[in-house]
Amino acid sequence: MADQNNKKQQPQQGQINIELDENTAQGIYSNLAIINHSQSEFVVDFVSIMPGVPKSKVKSRIVITPQHAKRFLKALHDNVQRFEKAHGEIKDYQQSPIPINFGPTGEA
Repeated sequence: MADQNNKKQQPQQGQINIELDENTAQGIYSNLAIINHSQSEFVVDFVSIMPGVPKSKVKSRIVITPQHAKRFLKALHDNVQRFEKAHGEIKDYQQSPIPINFGPTGEA
């Protein structure tokens, strides 16, 4: 009996046990992503810009390798396709460019 309980609690070989704490589970709203890269990494800054507010802060920064960036791109593409198959096409409304005058561009 004890062996069966231990097997249920431990992840099987090849699986990863990922925890999500309560604060992280709430998520952070973002309506702008700024992407920069160097030879060794991609940096994605997530920002929430509100109308009429001239200043915004980066809410979250993710740093990943080029290989993970490519995997993320594929995973996001696959998920968008599945979403559109279930719910219809996502309309891409053109927005006027938001002037961004902070931080480096194209380098991390």
